[in-house]
Amino acid sequence: MRLLHQIVKEGIILFENIRFLDTTLRDGEQTPGVALSTDDKIKIALALDDLGVSIIEAGSAVTSEGERSSIKAVAALGLRAEICSYCRMRTSDIDLALECDVDSVHLVVPSSALHIESKLKKDIRIQKDREDVLLAAAEVAEYAKSHGLIVEFSAEDASRADFKFLKELYATGVASGADRLCFCDTVGMLTPEKTFTIFSELAYVAGAPVSIHCHNDFGLATANTIAALRAGAAQAHVTVNGIGERSGNASLEEVAVQLEHLYGVKTNLQIENLYKLSRLVSRLTNIQVAPNKAIVGGNSFTHEAGIHIHDLVKNTASYEPISPEFVGRTRRVVLGKHAGASSIELALNELGLTANPAQRTEIFKRVKEMGDKGLSVTDADLQTIAESVLEIHCEPTVKLKSFSAISGRPAIPMASVVLEVNGKEEICVDTGDGPVDAAIRSIQRAVSSVGDIILEEYHVDSITGGTDALVEVTVKMSKDGKVITARGARTDIIEASVEAVINGMNRLV
Repeated sequence: MRLLHQIVKEGIILFENIRFLDTTLRDGEQTPGVALSTDDKIKIALALDDLGVSIIEAGSAVTSEGERSSIKAVAALGLRAEICSYCRMRTSDIDLALECDVDSVHLVVPSSALHIESKLKKDIRIQKDREDVLLAAAEVAEYAKSHGLIVEFSAEDASRADFKFLKELYATGVASGADRLCFCDTVGMLTPEKTFTIFSELAYVAGAPVSIHCHNDFGLATANTIAALRAGAAQAHVTVNGIGERSGNASLEEVAVQLEHLYGVKTNLQIENLYKLSRLVSRLTNIQVAPNKAIVGGNSFTHEAGIHIHDLVKNTASYEPISPEFVGRTRRVVLGKHAGASSIELALNELGLTANPAQRTEIFKRVKEMGDKGLSVTDADLQTIAESVLEIHCEPTVKLKSFSAISGRPAIPMASVVLEVNGKEEICVDTGDGPVDAAIRSIQRAVSSVGDIILEEYHVDSITGGTDALVEVTVKMSKDGKVITARGARTDIIEASVEAVINGMNRLV
């Protein structure tokens, strides 16, 4: 495989066509509490294919009949990506994978003494038992190849394995027809330095392209993956948002953007699709992305501090290493106690409002007052403050006329709303997981005529104590790529939620 000469000159060895095996649908689904339906897997697989990953590990065929149906449905999509099934060192697993019409198998063989003893009941220190492992691995790899499958021969817990035995195991895989090899850091024990040392030798003596599969138990999965690629690994195993068992896996978006932006390596991925993919996986797995998560976290391209905004207005590169558009995002400005005059000016421009110096000073003063009380100033808050100062009163697009909600057992939570949308009365009824969910669903249906408005985040706080506590609801909503936040405050959580959602909808439409 040809190397990138300009990278080699810098003392870094990177294969020209680094491949990505995405295991969101297998290792990612092993995240506690995650269970993807067939429809979910199809949606994610289509998005991964649009991104341009080389291989999609669609699941483990041995898991269940339902899992096999899902894998087969993904395989039937006719995607450009190779479709793969995880398999143990058993020919029966290969037979189940074949039933799913996959292109390849990720054949995982225990390699450390700990895993061989616990999984195979063998003692790797005994030569006969070592030979038994090698013979069994060879048998299954040959069986898979004889049935027309591409084989990725993977050493499980390789980072705790005896290196001499590991090389023997890989040699067995290659001799048995394996197309690719994989080094699995199953419990995240590698460091970048150790990874680089291992792959500096392994990548050139293994006899087949070697992949790296890292877990994030010590927070080093992405760093270790990059180190392996720098030392000669040809493929990275990743998951969207870094989800996976325990602390997760190497993050697809982090590895891809680091390669592209920090190492100057073209990944052949449609990088601008990363954020859309991240949001899809977050929604379908019900795993929220941490606000400070690199690349796709809510705060990645969000700014508050006044000095930062001042410089951003002049040159966005001053406080952004990459443009948000590079990964399919937009820049956001949040106002609070750290806001400066430039922040206010930029935010007013985004609202389409013009203020003279005296008016800007008054708006700035009111924003600071809220910030000093520990409050964040939402888009809706700023618009209210600005309109008050500028004496502008906009006629809302969406007006609430009435609503009702019921809950309790055995009744199904249900809500009905009567709205006026662009002067037309809309009446909608819907059910939900609770009365708040039902009310929000009803409102979304009622305003569908003005666009698809998505509730991105929902947060509730009790402002005072007692059963009659004032409840504050904050929502983040989006429409056609535009994202806003809005707030509602009432003693009734349903009323506060409805108020916040309608405030946000009026800001969006």
